[in-house]
Amino acid sequence: MFSPLTVPFGCVMLYNVVKLKKGVAIEDVELALGEMCNVVKNTYGNDDGGFLGGQVFKFSGFVSAEGSVASESRADEHIAIVTYWNSYEQHEKSHADRIFKEKFTKLLDYANESYELGYEMLWQGGVEENLPLTNAA
Repeated sequence: MFSPLTVPFGCVMLYNVVKLKKGVAIEDVELALGEMCNVVKNTYGNDDGGFLGGQVFKFSGFVSAEGSVASESRADEHIAIVTYWNSYEQHEKSHADRIFKEKFTKLLDYANESYELGYEMLWQGGVEENLPLTNAA
């Protein structure tokens, strides 16, 4: 349940922002969110379904002054759901399925807005071991 992900090159990533209604806390949506994620993992997590893995993040209130050009007014209470799929078509097929829609609708009861953006991977990499550290002074 809380294991690291290995994301294969060439997969697609879907980034879903679920903006919560005023007064709704993360704890209020945990059950609906957990049920939805469990359905995705257990129903579409095979070659036919195409689901590779996912992550859920809660907005923690900080907005990077160094990496942002948007105003802080965009920083409403929300969760981010990041999922990885073999293909966009498989993602869309899963999300059109009745089983998924039932669970997602329950999550949306707590939201005033939700949108999901799709991305194709262009690059990935990590820290290479045994490289000398440099001080960028």
